[in-house]
Amino acid sequence: MRVSVRLAPTPEAAAPMSPSLLLSPASSIDEVLDRLDDLIDGFVRDGSRMALFACLYRSVTARVRDGIRSGRFDDGPRMERFDVIFANRYLNALAAYRRGESPGRSWRVAFDGTRSGQLLILQHLLLGMNAHINYDLGVAAAQTAPGAALPGLRRDFFEITRLLGELLEEVQDRITRVSPWLGVIDVVGCRTDEEVFFFGLSRARDVAWEMARCIADSGPERLPEELGRVDRVAAQVGGMIRRPALHLLPVLLCVRAREVGDLAAVVEALS
Repeated sequence: MRVSVRLAPTPEAAAPMSPSLLLSPASSIDEVLDRLDDLIDGFVRDGSRMALFACLYRSVTARVRDGIRSGRFDDGPRMERFDVIFANRYLNALAAYRRGESPGRSWRVAFDGTRSGQLLILQHLLLGMNAHINYDLGVAAAQTAPGAALPGLRRDFFEITRLLGELLEEVQDRITRVSPWLGVIDVVGCRTDEEVFFFGLSRARDVAWEMARCIADSGPERLPEELGRVDRVAAQVGGMIRRPALHLLPVLLCVRAREVGDLAAVVEALS
């Protein structure tokens, strides 16, 4: 689905600090899920739309955990390490942002977007996915299997994309419960959610794998420059998601007007 409208941002206000953001990094998938549960509950209480991506991410993490337990991956313990490293990048970025520190450009675009009352539910989800996949995924892979160990991770790394693709129809059904006019964008854009979403996901996976390879092949002196480059690109993509072109403005405004406004109800539907 192509979202193509420029929406004016609303003034940004400071968000309260969540106690769960003060904890040490998670050390297991079950601990990640517990952290996400705490965050979602806190965001709903605060009325923060940060709950939306956190809710989607919890579903993905639970699906990865189930895949590990069912033997879907070649190396289950390694995949759990990968998942935890990956999740901690999101949790650390979120904690930095809530402390008033820099979480990175791509995450700042996503987090700043949650302070706007004009973005579609879908836009909030895509902003979080953009930062976490386009920026974090390759770094997490390189940290899980550094240097010469990276090629051995490739099959399980690509299996994650297949797992995410399997979630697509389920997630779309959840979103349409709270955004019933979302399909209008498909009609105007002349492309289906499945085609565009899966193409974008596959492309992001390939870019993330190439980033992991670059990190594995690079000396430590080149790493900050490479990470900065990828973060800038992901931030640019996030900017296009948050403030797309003008020609679909009437359509998106209509879609947004029909969305469920009760955050707790939206989170329940997405869960």
